[in-house]
Amino acid sequence: MKKPLNRWVYAIVGVIVLVFAGMVYAWTVLSAPIAAMYPEWTKAQLSLTFTLVMFCFCIGGFLGGVLSKRVKPWIILLLSAVLFILGFFIASRATSLIVLYIGFGVLAGFGSGFAYNAVMTFVGKWFPDRQGLISGILLMGFGIGAFIIGKVYTALTPSDGGPAWRTSFLILGIITAVIVAAAMFFIYAPPVDWQAPVSKKATAKKAVQSYEEINTITMFKRSSFWLFFIWATFLSAAGLMVVSQGTPMAMESMQITAANATAAQMGSIATIVGLISIFNGVGRIIFGALFDKIGRFWTMLLGGIVFIVAMLLVIWALKGHSQVILVIAYIASGMGYGCVTPTNSAFASKFYGMKNYPVNLPIINMNLLIASFGSTIAGAVYDSTGSYVTVIILVIALLVVGTILSFFIRPPKHPQGLETETVAEETPDAQAAAQE
Repeated sequence: MKKPLNRWVYAIVGVIVLVFAGMVYAWTVLSAPIAAMYPEWTKAQLSLTFTLVMFCFCIGGFLGGVLSKRVKPWIILLLSAVLFILGFFIASRATSLIVLYIGFGVLAGFGSGFAYNAVMTFVGKWFPDRQGLISGILLMGFGIGAFIIGKVYTALTPSDGGPAWRTSFLILGIITAVIVAAAMFFIYAPPVDWQAPVSKKATAKKAVQSYEEINTITMFKRSSFWLFFIWATFLSAAGLMVVSQGTPMAMESMQITAANATAAQMGSIATIVGLISIFNGVGRIIFGALFDKIGRFWTMLLGGIVFIVAMLLVIWALKGHSQVILVIAYIASGMGYGCVTPTNSAFASKFYGMKNYPVNLPIINMNLLIASFGSTIAGAVYDSTGSYVTVIILVIALLVVGTILSFFIRPPKHPQGLETETVAEETPDAQAAAQE
């Protein structure tokens, strides 16, 4: 076994990998030049590519978790690198939708899922004392990857109907494959006898530990799993609704139409909407750290409240046509939405343990398959009502129900290995468990 490096080196490598693995979420930006070259391909047909990406990402994460129990992480990363290069190469040669679906939707989607699982599983093992924080940091990279690479792609790839996007896709595939493959030398499980460094603050309290170690079948039998899964689905759907309608809502708030919008105005709107992605990344770190500090209950409650307040501000911006309020609303929206993914990860490890974490986390993340319909529902609601206020009211309803559900999630009655002295668990959860 090689001598371990400073564990933050593994975290940095993990972030870099997830920045590139997360670019599949930039499909709306990546597809613009493709749509210009093939105007006969409808928006619905091109949108199906992203649906396939979401599906294959979730399934790839699950398969990666299953493989992690049987093979070394470098094999999973190598497989991811091969899928990325093949996927982007095939997509770059696409002259039909089916080829595009196979290349970007299926192969790149699976590649992203494999890389995601390998990083979250094995980098997370170096931070048993900071599961929330490391989840937030890693997922920040995954979240901003689409924003960063989307910006670079847009700057270098004209949407004039030309073939430049084919070269861009090929280059992206090569760079991503190289980075993921290089990560094979840095991402691996810590030695059996390795222990996390003990900080000065840790002397005053014990590290946060899992309540117990249970397998996926047992997890399915827990009400805590289903309540949390619904919470994650509702908040993710709300976030995707806001993200998908971010640009047209900003245009309505600023009283701009596609017909009279100037390039400068559209640039300003793109920057404002980009704040959702930026602060989504920031929110992932903040709420991940909060999970370690104040526990599951207060983290979920605070995330729901921030998101609800953000939606009320969006209504204010739409009614009052205030750009300042809109900016604040989008920043808060990104923060609230950023609560979901690090909480998913920290919840999986806290409630169900690290032994089966590689499989349990992808199962929880499958809430995205349901939540991905949020953007479609938001569009349908707007088409039928002609009002974004109605869309936001629907979002608020999802957030309120999800937040209420968080009150009913309880830790196991007889936890195994629970550190009762951990400050982070001095919450209604721990108190209820003690009373039971």
